[in-house]
Amino acid sequence: MRLAGKVALVTGSSRGIGREIAMAMAREGADIVINYSRSKDAAEAAAEEIKQLGRQVLAVQASVTERSQVEHLIGCAVEKFGRLDVLVNNAGGFPIKPFAMVTDDEWDEVMALDLKSVFLCSQIALVPMRGQRSGTIVNIASVSGLVGAVSMVPYAAAKGGVIAFTKALAREIAPMGITVNAVAPGIIETDTALDVFPETALKAYTTYQVPLGRLGSPADVVGLTVFLASAEAGYITGQVYAVDGGYTMQ
Repeated sequence: MRLAGKVALVTGSSRGIGREIAMAMAREGADIVINYSRSKDAAEAAAEEIKQLGRQVLAVQASVTERSQVEHLIGCAVEKFGRLDVLVNNAGGFPIKPFAMVTDDEWDEVMALDLKSVFLCSQIALVPMRGQRSGTIVNIASVSGLVGAVSMVPYAAAKGGVIAFTKALAREIAPMGITVNAVAPGIIETDTALDVFPETALKAYTTYQVPLGRLGSPADVVGLTVFLASAEAGYITGQVYAVDGGYTMQ
């Protein structure tokens, strides 16, 4: 198992891609910290499933946009497991709205959830990682941060920030033996994406913009994320990997 003996924290992991990442890491031998904001029942169900895999698990409610709550989250993880080896910054959201109609509050909300959370979780997780002289951070970015997206300007700006953050932090903390990489998915077939994007838009996207001709699946993101958290990726840092069926191909 590629993550045996590791402790992994996945933010926003009660459902969606985050949940699938947490499950995959548990199957690879990691003990898991599930983070959720509102979905307590879903988090507890995910935790129970991880226990059935024979792994230890801790579910912690915390808003990853608030420093005190992130300190609580990571403090609980270290108190229970004694270490933290992997941080996956997965929590986020992608509201769709024409730029001219975006309010100050909406801009601030997207920046907090999609960018500030990555700053807070990474900064606080680095405390135990520095002590260990090891660790890995995987940030879930987006192709929107690479090429932009219509009616998603705040989200694209935040994810572009995540990409730049990934490269800068990777360079700064490489001497500590800690790696930082990012995964930039295209549109992934989740309940949230299917609710947000009109069916006609998804059809046009897969027909005319994605060479592989389909939406991504959570498994497409999960496999790469697990690899980047493993020892196999120990010489990889500061990289951004698009998982998008060829959408951003040059």
